[in-house]
Amino acid sequence: MSLLESDRNGLFCGTGNFYIDPWAPVERALITHGHSDHARAGSAAYLCSPDCEGVLRARIGVDANIETLAWGARLPIGGVSVSFHPAGHVLGSAQIRVEHRGEVWVVSGDYKLAPDPTCKPFEPVRCNTFITESTFGLPIYRWQPPEETVAQVNAWWRKNQEQGKCSVLFGYPLGKSQRLLSGLDPEIGPIFCHGAVQRMNDVYRASGVALPQTVRECDFSRAMVMAPPSALGSPWLKRFGTYSTAMASGWMRIRGTRRRRSMDRGFVLSDHADWPGLLHAIGETGADCVLVTHGYRAPLVRWLQEQGREARALETKYEGEGEAESEE
Repeated sequence: MSLLESDRNGLFCGTGNFYIDPWAPVERALITHGHSDHARAGSAAYLCSPDCEGVLRARIGVDANIETLAWGARLPIGGVSVSFHPAGHVLGSAQIRVEHRGEVWVVSGDYKLAPDPTCKPFEPVRCNTFITESTFGLPIYRWQPPEETVAQVNAWWRKNQEQGKCSVLFGYPLGKSQRLLSGLDPEIGPIFCHGAVQRMNDVYRASGVALPQTVRECDFSRAMVMAPPSALGSPWLKRFGTYSTAMASGWMRIRGTRRRRSMDRGFVLSDHADWPGLLHAIGETGADCVLVTHGYRAPLVRWLQEQGREARALETKYEGEGEAESEE
């Protein structure tokens, strides 16, 4: 019997009688991070990293039964020991280490290796079995340094401002927006955020993450507007007059994605590991077996097998960096 198995409710640890990132209400849920495909309301009890608590309460309810476990601290649950280790994905994102009788499994959740001032950096964890995402598990997905992308965003903002256009930048309200916001140059002009983004900004600031000041009203012809993808094409945009649109996503690596969304610009910035990052992270674990979840599972599994590593796909309901992250 495996230490962790996937069933109709999610990844289940029978020895500890808990689920990791369940997709249905359960008695006890261990949560890697606050995105809606990993953290769902309705479970009787939750356990997460300290930095994730505020995100979870904003997402699933302030009265939810949420406990936290300090980074790296080991907690016995049933017959297993669990601990949380930084995943570098978004605020509070964790890899969950599960140990039983010397056998160690690590569930990575979503992760990235690129630097991000808004969350703790990815920490490699040695294990026997590593469960990895594969959202961008193809060799074509390779990210440039994030500071270069943010510099491009600031240059686009300046150009739009010179033309009297509002700059509307779409990105996920949890994680992506704050990462972008942390790199914007407030000297260029005012920054205005959609309510879904602002709600997460408040959580980040309460956790001690420094973000530029945002405003409630301004001259929108000079402004940068941060908004979730769901706002594209909505009546909400009419308030900004003449504007230029852009999306920040790993999918912008493929130009056809930008054309389908009818964006003026596409900035390649992802909170998931690119192809080299996935391979590096997997190698650092020293895992004998790799289970590959959401994304390009088959290509990554095949590549790992060709390198002589035991690997197979693991079906889950996680979505990775989808076309429209929920704002709940």
